[in-house]
Amino acid sequence: MKKILMVCLGNICRSPLAEGILKSKLNSKTFLVDSAGTSAYHVGELPDKRSIEVAKKHGLDITNQKARQFMIDDFETFDEIFVMDKSNYHNIIKKAKNDQQEKKVTMILNESFPNENKEVPDPYHGGEAGFENVYQMLDEACDIIAKRL
Repeated sequence: MKKILMVCLGNICRSPLAEGILKSKLNSKTFLVDSAGTSAYHVGELPDKRSIEVAKKHGLDITNQKARQFMIDDFETFDEIFVMDKSNYHNIIKKAKNDQQEKKVTMILNESFPNENKEVPDPYHGGEAGFENVYQMLDEACDIIAKRL
């Protein structure tokens, strides 16, 4: 089974959406998709209500997810780790013990824009349009990931 982890700051906005989107595109018998945050701010909480709403608008239910913090063991558990922005990337890379672990970590929008290191903007402090924008970016990147896998 191939295991994929989505990571953002608090694990309530971007990474839960990325998890839900990618899960909807892959066979659950062959793939495990999870998400985590680099901070512990929201551990145990549901995704942000705006992430839940935008997912629902697109036919996805992400209300079974609970925020958790990234753990060192995740390097062993997951085959690929997708991060939403440069801050997440650096926070995760700092925890890597070797090159093999570092190579598992990728900026998710490099799927859509190879080697450009574009960031998925954090919609937390923005309005509804920010969440829709993030959904569209992640949906495109997850399409590419699903086709590759």
